Amino acid sequence: MAPLDPHSFTDSTHPLTTHIALSLYFDFPSATIHGAALFTLSSPHSGPLSLDTRSLSIHRVLSPSTLYPIPFSLSPFCDHIKGTHLSLSLPNDAALSSFLITFSTSPSSSALQWLSPPQTFNKKHPFVYTQCQSIHARSVFPCQDTPAARIRYSAFLNVPRELSAVMSARHVDRRLPVSGEGYSNLLPNGFNSLWCSETRVVEEFDMNQPIPPYLFAFAVGELGFREVGPRTRVYSEAADGVLEAAAKEFAGTEDMIRQGEKLFGDYEWERFDLLVLPPSFPYGGMENPRMVFLTPTVIKGNASGAQVVAHELAHSWTGNLITNKNNEHFWLNEGFTTYAERRIVQAVQGEDRAVLNIGIGWRGLNEEIERFKDNLEFTKLKTNQEGVDPDTVYSQVPYEKGFQFLWRIERQIGRPAFDEFVKKYIATFKFKSIDTETFLDFLKANAPGIEKEIDLVLWTEGTGIPSDAYEPVSNLYTKIVSLANEFKLGRMPREDEVADWQGQEWELYLENLPKVVEASQVFALDARYRLSESNDYEVKVAFLQLAIFAKCRDFYGEVEKTLKEVGRMKYLRPLYTALVQGIGKEEEKILAKRVFAEAHDCYHPIAQGVVESILAKHL
Repeated sequence: MAPLDPHSFTDSTHPLTTHIALSLYFDFPSATIHGAALFTLSSPHSGPLSLDTRSLSIHRVLSPSTLYPIPFSLSPFCDHIKGTHLSLSLPNDAALSSFLITFSTSPSSSALQWLSPPQTFNKKHPFVYTQCQSIHARSVFPCQDTPAARIRYSAFLNVPRELSAVMSARHVDRRLPVSGEGYSNLLPNGFNSLWCSETRVVEEFDMNQPIPPYLFAFAVGELGFREVGPRTRVYSEAADGVLEAAAKEFAGTEDMIRQGEKLFGDYEWERFDLLVLPPSFPYGGMENPRMVFLTPTVIKGNASGAQVVAHELAHSWTGNLITNKNNEHFWLNEGFTTYAERRIVQAVQGEDRAVLNIGIGWRGLNEEIERFKDNLEFTKLKTNQEGVDPDTVYSQVPYEKGFQFLWRIERQIGRPAFDEFVKKYIATFKFKSIDTETFLDFLKANAPGIEKEIDLVLWTEGTGIPSDAYEPVSNLYTKIVSLANEFKLGRMPREDEVADWQGQEWELYLENLPKVVEASQVFALDARYRLSESNDYEVKVAFLQLAIFAKCRDFYGEVEKTLKEVGRMKYLRPLYTALVQGIGKEEEKILAKRVFAEAHDCYHPIAQGVVESILAKHL
């Protein structure tokens, strides 16, 4: 076996899948999906073929033309990172370019979160959604689950008729089911006979552009939408106030798309729709093409949440069009996208807002370097992830160090030249998956002599922060950092000094305070500015971390409430870590264990795993 990706069983000597046609029956009572998948390969193949699975039941593998069975086997063990190896034995006497698999998911699928009505916004209907990044598509359907394998797909989603579906694909139709369509007659466990029930509808989708499997996405629930631009609808559950608030927050999306096109070339995906998910969604946003998923915590009431949208939009060029070949080169996705996001923010919201964004990122990068001080491998851009769960080592390093690297190149060759370089880079590699070496070769070919001015090896393979990285400078940024330094000396900012502050200003201020301050200072800060009650979770969580470090137990009720009402890992990771890290924290550790036990079922499986790893490390 010649591995292509440290996180996949995919064999580099086997042809890659080019198209998958899916028929999926959603059974909400059992929290399972029963499916049939028709795979098309890049070339005819005979002999063994390796696929990734996790928590799937594989029922049959068939030749699509004859429906003759194809032998298959599942590895007797489940790798705790890669899952279970599915090996097909395609016939030697007649090479096949396609094959059919019938399968079922399980309630423990790591990509799927099934929400009961009480866990949703509207409290009336169930909801299910996917989060397939980085290596979780294999828990929805068997596949070569590596970003090196870009696939097109079509899908029939059979759902209860009171619900609707969205996907990272073009919506073709909503209609009554048709008997036998998409091999639905072969579905297991009697669900073939239920396909055409009068209580069901089929939502049909098509994605005719090749995408990595981690960008496969769907959501099913009682959904409504609002038009906010010629290319953008905002979707969410049909609940009071959510859609209206989201539509207002993201009203400027078309301006950002146009700015992105000016900077990076044509927008290739036709639609840029947004879905606001329930609060359990584990990320700020997920850049699924045509249908970005968002946490409701980005709805802040002042349009500042649009910066998350800017990041997901930037992925439309860097990440979705050009993709890292595997997770060891994740910075190619996120470093480029962070750079692109800040260019869009600068164009739409101004220089000060972009610099604040960079400053918060700079502080975050320094904190991540401290986090990984005992495992410096993960302070590199190009990492070795053999035997490593990418969810466990997920951090801001590929985002912020990657941004700093690109910003360093821009400073060296000048912004006009770098802008032309980025456009050429995107045009050259669009719809391809590449590695760091490919990027560096392209850089050296298009910026001759750059390796003499910038230590490219140090930046990509070295640990820590290179000395030619750059902390941002602006009057506003300098003022906020200065005020944070004065707090260390006992001076709290005056109300006139913070009168114009929004969430980002407060976030930067709090992130620059020392980790340990006097409890009296924490109480005084909250008494004046009510930060523990902020509607901006970045501000609230930064303040609550400060309160935990100072052992201000009066705020632990707010900590518990926050951990129970949202599932975004950006908030869970620092709060749980603050509670359990260090000595003399028995009360805090008891609180963390109890809250996690009570909130566990409300978190997405990916978030559950991250919190479990934090508690296992410190308890």
